[in-house]
Amino acid sequence: MKTLLKKIFRPSPLLTALATATLLAACATTQREAGFTRLFDGESLNGWRLVNPHGGGYGVTNGVIYCALGGGGNLYTEKEFGDFILRFEFKMEDGSNNGIGIRSPLAADAAYAGMEIQILEEGAALRGKWGKLREEQYHGSVYDCIAAKKGALKPPGQWNNEEITARGRQITVIVNGKKILDASLNSVTDPAKLMKHPGLFRDRGHIGLLGHNDYIEFRNIRVKELPVVEKDNTPPAGFTALFNGKNLDGWKGLLKSPLDNPINRAALTAEQRAAAHQAADESMCAHWKVEDGVFVFDGKGLSLCTARDYANFEMLVDWKLPPRGDSGIYLRGSPQVQIWDPFTLPSKYGSEVGSGAFYNNKTNASKPLKVADRPIGEWNRFRIIMTGPRAHVYLNGDLVTRDTVLENYWDRTQPIFPSGQIELQNHGDALWFKNIYIRELP
Repeated sequence: MKTLLKKIFRPSPLLTALATATLLAACATTQREAGFTRLFDGESLNGWRLVNPHGGGYGVTNGVIYCALGGGGNLYTEKEFGDFILRFEFKMEDGSNNGIGIRSPLAADAAYAGMEIQILEEGAALRGKWGKLREEQYHGSVYDCIAAKKGALKPPGQWNNEEITARGRQITVIVNGKKILDASLNSVTDPAKLMKHPGLFRDRGHIGLLGHNDYIEFRNIRVKELPVVEKDNTPPAGFTALFNGKNLDGWKGLLKSPLDNPINRAALTAEQRAAAHQAADESMCAHWKVEDGVFVFDGKGLSLCTARDYANFEMLVDWKLPPRGDSGIYLRGSPQVQIWDPFTLPSKYGSEVGSGAFYNNKTNASKPLKVADRPIGEWNRFRIIMTGPRAHVYLNGDLVTRDTVLENYWDRTQPIFPSGQIELQNHGDALWFKNIYIRELP
């Protein structure tokens, strides 16, 4: 009887094919979550770019992207992403090591110039394959910076599901339904780490698979971009507005030479200082004003200074110039992160190198890594991170000064002052500034 039933109900090849197709379609449908876009088409590396390949690099087989044993390099999306939710599946072998690059540039080491969310087989790690690891080197960690919880991975040879959310400075990692990381990048305050990892401050970049010579497979890679809404003169989370968009509150005028020198200012009596500041503030009010939420300078008078001093900080400031314009941002009262027109020729004092470097440095780097300025008349944005005597400078999302010592212009025999005012410098040109925010660091 059982044999007869098997013969009667044995599916035909056509029915089997239809059932398989239906199952595959259903599986595909489950992967099309609302708002998500596939980054991997299951057949090719279209939409990806392999950087610094070695060995077998990356390939595609049976609907997966694989990193070859003994090979790798960095496989990046051609598109850049800011805030997003990334979902994917991965399968490791015993001792596999890889990583997910987020907000990474195509050049340089993604773990430092961008961020790497670690992919690491925990069993081999705990057995000491890579020696004694720090907590922030285990799976799901923001590599070398923020540690994730252990214990969410499946054994080697099984597929894992992972979700990475980057929303502003908040990074969340969920593995197989378990949240193993939910932390703010602002929690990293060690000056050495901040200078070693300028990528912590990037707000946009490529997503990448970071090969480390071990075999691993990826599939069902998809991403959902999250909208970022920014309102002028409204600080991001963790920042304070230095400019309220309405008036000059919180700012003061620069004292006239030779009192524009912090060393000379420090020698003033209280009475001398009060008289000098009264004259400086009168000049400030005559030449700096606020129009439509923007600081506007008329090209006369002196620079604009913060009313109080700052030591270590992350600063955002938007600026624009007229043709052949020239300005800068003084840090701790010492010049300066350079602002000028690199496009109008003949150039002004070598301005073709671009804005964003420490123009007055003599021993340390004084030119930017690249020209990242936008056309004259458009808004530019600096992101300046200063810890101790060192600083990073981003211009329009590109790192143009990396881990560079700012020299003491006023006395080169001593390091930069431990704290000081921030100044919006002028060289007799019309200037515009807005969205000036600061986040003080320990």
